[in-house]
Amino acid sequence: MTAVSTGAEQSAGYDPDDMMIVAAARALRGRRVCFVGIGLPSTAANLARATHTPDLVLVYESGTIGAKPTRLPLSIGDGELAETADSVVTVPEIFNYWVQAGRIEVGFLSAAQMDRYANLNSTTIGDYDRPSVRLPGAGGAPEIAASCREVIVLIRQSQRSFVEHLDFRTSVGFGDGPGDRARWGYRGAGPTLVITDLGLLRPDPETCELTMTDLHPGVDVDQVRAATPWDLATAEDLKTTEPPSAEELTRLRALQATQNR
Repeated sequence: MTAVSTGAEQSAGYDPDDMMIVAAARALRGRRVCFVGIGLPSTAANLARATHTPDLVLVYESGTIGAKPTRLPLSIGDGELAETADSVVTVPEIFNYWVQAGRIEVGFLSAAQMDRYANLNSTTIGDYDRPSVRLPGAGGAPEIAASCREVIVLIRQSQRSFVEHLDFRTSVGFGDGPGDRARWGYRGAGPTLVITDLGLLRPDPETCELTMTDLHPGVDVDQVRAATPWDLATAEDLKTTEPPSAEELTRLRALQATQNR
């Protein structure tokens, strides 16, 4: 689904994906180890390295640790990642020794559907046995959701992606509410930030329900609520996301230009 640009974004020279990438890169400020996926998360992590967190260690699912790509990788199997990595290990070692052992500080996830407790579906749309769409599936997402110290979710916000009930629960955010993660023995804190094309959401510390805390420039509360099928909570001190700076956009455009190399 293509995100719709607001007037503010168009006049400022950036689009909703740019805003999501910049917001995700900012969330990595001061972090040390990040588990990266291809697409927006990879661009965000590399933007963070190019701006404020040059020592950020990027871990890709293919087994590369400390990758420093000179161009945005096309896939987790891109040779650029192995060539620039500090170390290359097997995929089982990445998950057994790094992810499940709690050594990953931040993990990025996305999905086709998300509910109010930040549970994710990347398996099927519709009935599991007779789905209307068969999605790529879990991959390493359940382990990332369970064991990374924190999870950041990047997802576009609409009635299609934000749903009252998931068609399939692939990865657990907060289950059915407070206490579920602890009851299941999950090591990580779960999703601490959800970044959409409309704003930023964070879990309520008591209910674990997602709460809209920041709106991107040009977005209003009515747009957010129209894109959400449940009665979405909004923070009393609802903030506006700082738009991308000239430096952030310059660095981002330089990264994006490498995709054509």
